[in-house]
Amino acid sequence: MDSIILRTAARYLMPIFLLFSVIILLRGHNAPGGGFIGGLLAAGAFVFYAIAHGVAEASRKLLIAPYTLIAIGLLVAFGSSIRSFFNDQPFMSSEWSVLNMPWLGKLPIGTPLVFDAGVYLVVIGVTTTIVFSLAEE
Repeated sequence: MDSIILRTAARYLMPIFLLFSVIILLRGHNAPGGGFIGGLLAAGAFVFYAIAHGVAEASRKLLIAPYTLIAIGLLVAFGSSIRSFFNDQPFMSSEWSVLNMPWLGKLPIGTPLVFDAGVYLVVIGVTTTIVFSLAEE
């Protein structure tokens, strides 16, 4: 589709979509669930950009191949369970650590956020793989 309005809108809306996707991902800081929705929103940003500028340009904006995103996301999601394994807790139990940040104070970081980050990457990778493959045919 060759429309200057669509191209301009995609150029300015993509960073906003990605910012909101990260905010939604971080919403799951205390409870899981933000990774899937945030990943869908981020993938939607890349799909919107692909519609306006083409798949090749959207793939360049993604910076990492979708298959690599899937692999990294699966490793991160699985890695969130490693700590519970070493603490003799049931698989995928939530574990928390407190980081002392000089400007924010104490910031609790838990394995649900790490799991959500993995899901976020997997959803982006799977969705862009499907849509980019269909668009190239």
